[in-house]
Amino acid sequence: MDVDTCTAQGIVVSSGQHPGTPSYATVELTWGLILAAMRQIPQQMQSLKSGGWQNGIVDSVGGKTLGIYGYGRIGTAVAEIAKSFRMNVQFWASEGSRERAKADGWHVPESREAFFATSDVLSLHVRLYPTTRGLITAADLAAMKSTALLVNTSRAPLIEPGALVAALKTGRPGMAAVDVYEEEPVRDTSLTLLNMPNVVATPHIGYVTKDEYEVQFTDIFEQILAFDAGAPINVVNPDVLG
Repeated sequence: MDVDTCTAQGIVVSSGQHPGTPSYATVELTWGLILAAMRQIPQQMQSLKSGGWQNGIVDSVGGKTLGIYGYGRIGTAVAEIAKSFRMNVQFWASEGSRERAKADGWHVPESREAFFATSDVLSLHVRLYPTTRGLITAADLAAMKSTALLVNTSRAPLIEPGALVAALKTGRPGMAAVDVYEEEPVRDTSLTLLNMPNVVATPHIGYVTKDEYEVQFTDIFEQILAFDAGAPINVVNPDVLG
């Protein structure tokens, strides 16, 4: 949201962000996509439904390295689950966030290049701001393993425009699992990303659960009622109140 313009127009922006509570629905979907892509569950289902049987040999996640870009609530929750799969976990983020990750006992590689080069599964968990748009570049993707999986349940514009499709065509990374797109909703079934055999794609359903809606809409309704009562809460742009 363009908060400055809202402020200039006298519009109050309220956003509680339910501090301390990650979107567990997104965490769950992230793991659903990781397992679906690594074990090629959609491809195996299609093989079975078309009269085939086991379609190739796939990799398991045990013992692999999970790289998480972004050290926030969702990323750390994804990391905790990785332990039960016997995965090694490493983080990359802003300098301050990397220091916090180190202090909390997580592994942080020596360089950004090493992070991309050594992650078998790389999951993005970063908010989209002007400063994070295009954060993941073509060079970053080219540094990944040919067997690696990139997962994006955050926002599509975090990746440089066109870079993911181009990278998948060249085989680095070898796979992607995505829940977010440059333009939504996606109505064009000919979209390249949807038709690549090394991509598992879902229609932005990371937050679409009854439990998540209860949390989000409870926050929204409380904020609307507080505004209506003349006492706005969780105000992002307090200057507007003047």
